[in-house]
Amino acid sequence: MKTPFNKFIYVGFLALGLYQALLNKDYIQAASSMGIGLAFDPFDSEQKWNDRPTWQKAVLIIHLALVAALFGFGIGLNDK
Repeated sequence: MKTPFNKFIYVGFLALGLYQALLNKDYIQAASSMGIGLAFDPFDSEQKWNDRPTWQKAVLIIHLALVAALFGFGIGLNDK
């Protein structure tokens, strides 16, 4: 897939995840939506990980950490 198309899908899944987390309070669904968004790399997918700028790596790692935090938060709230 080409990068501009991936950017729209990435932003769409990110927005869906934020909507599910902030408005619906469904953190597991938010984590899964944001996790699917990571599959659509918004940057140049042909570029190797080691060749990417540091800021692109940081964006993707922070996104992954947010997915893990939402998943953990959702599991923790449902643990009764």
